[in-house]
Amino acid sequence: MRRPGALRLNAALATLAVAAATGVVLTMPEASAAVTGSATGYATQNGGTTGGAGGTTVRATTGTAIHAALCGRASSSTPITIEVQGTINHGNTAKVSGESCNTAAGVIELKQISNVTIVGVGSGAVFDQLGIHIRQSSNIIIQNVTVKNVKKSGSPTSNGGDAISMESDVRNVWVDHTTLEASGGESEGYDGLFDMKDNTQYVTLSYSTLRNSGRGGLIGSSESDVSNGYVTFHHNLYENLDSRAPLLRGGIAHIYNNHYVKLNESGINSRAGARAKVDNNYFEDSKDVLGTFYTDAAGYWQVSGNTFDNVTWSAPGSDNKPAGPNPTSNTTVSIPYSYKLDGASCVPGIVAETAGANKGLKVSDGNCSPQTPTPTPDPTDPTPDPTDPTPDPTDPTPPAGTNLSIGAGADGSSKASGSSYGNVRDGDMSTFWSPAGSTGSISIKWGAATSVSKINIREASGSTGSIGSWRVVNGDTGAVLASGSGAGVIAVPKTSLKKITFEITGSTGTPKVAEFETYAG
Repeated sequence: MRRPGALRLNAALATLAVAAATGVVLTMPEASAAVTGSATGYATQNGGTTGGAGGTTVRATTGTAIHAALCGRASSSTPITIEVQGTINHGNTAKVSGESCNTAAGVIELKQISNVTIVGVGSGAVFDQLGIHIRQSSNIIIQNVTVKNVKKSGSPTSNGGDAISMESDVRNVWVDHTTLEASGGESEGYDGLFDMKDNTQYVTLSYSTLRNSGRGGLIGSSESDVSNGYVTFHHNLYENLDSRAPLLRGGIAHIYNNHYVKLNESGINSRAGARAKVDNNYFEDSKDVLGTFYTDAAGYWQVSGNTFDNVTWSAPGSDNKPAGPNPTSNTTVSIPYSYKLDGASCVPGIVAETAGANKGLKVSDGNCSPQTPTPTPDPTDPTPDPTDPTPDPTDPTPPAGTNLSIGAGADGSSKASGSSYGNVRDGDMSTFWSPAGSTGSISIKWGAATSVSKINIREASGSTGSIGSWRVVNGDTGAVLASGSGAGVIAVPKTSLKKITFEITGSTGTPKVAEFETYAG
């Protein structure tokens, strides 16, 4: 049973004043499955990507309304789905302030937040000359929107000239059924359509159209920026691009069932140690669609099942090493998730029917046939607890060993807190930490790296069973170590870290954590 979400408008007077001035229409229905389908590719790894599932659904018709919805959450991690309809532009996108957001005018800013979905509905959502910037954030879904003509020079400028960009410790992003387009190259003021840099990982771009730009997108901003990776590109249309389809610097990419048309200078540019698995794509009327270009820092590829239709290849040189005219593999790449490959011969047809915004969110069934997927399952529906078997949380039996949360070198912190975090590490079940609302996060941290493999979340008397969905997060890297529902003993991969966070993403009433115990074994 899906619970109604409660959207609490922090800084209410300022937010509502801005909303009224810009003609914002906010509706706050009970949560609904606005997103269709589920994440695919590398976005399914590292704990998965669910966006705002399980939270409140809000309708926004301006950029200011999008920012107001983010700022109105109980915390920066409270799940929310923002349904967008109409044209979002500089004139209706103002900065909104609040404890749960960090926004800026002239760009849709998803900064230092998590658990958010932005989905186009109704007659469509167009971000006109306005980019979407994801920074220091995780668990983000962007679906069924058009982003066009974002400039880095000229007027107006937004987002460094990128349609969608991710940077600085970003994790788990799924961008699906979008149309990303420009009207020229760098000399006309445009930059990339889909860029990732500075430690961005576990991203999928699916069923999208990228067109009419000098640069499709990149992974890594320089030859030394190689902390990015685990990115999947599938069933996308790349049309009339000069280069970067994509450019890979370090990391791993899985590129399958894409249709490439009119790549004018180069296509998949694997360099600086990057490894790309390139399966069953259709390359057409293009030049140098795969290789290492414009550098002597080699990259690698594993190829199978691709079709090269009227593709030309340059002669190799010191800074250009095209894979063709007869591309062969020079590495192997292991893919950790399941997927179905359409035959390359049908890729142009299936991509034409499915890729881009306002295509009915159709997907391929792996047999070259477009399908309408079922709505996303309600994450609050009963599912097997991934941490089972666990002790009864009303009578928990802690793991063996020393509780590392108590003692020299241990400390804590919290967000959306209504009481002291110190109460979860004092060994006293009569004291507790509780968030101000139904969600929030509590952390244990140490001055030096500490090995942890289990935690025990013990609820205070009278609140047993209040904690619903949760995630355990490596506070050093942002990686999701475990997710599930209900308090009790939780096993995580044995990890050496300085901070571990228990993030409550759903609850009944107000949860109360009496003790957050941590154990090495």
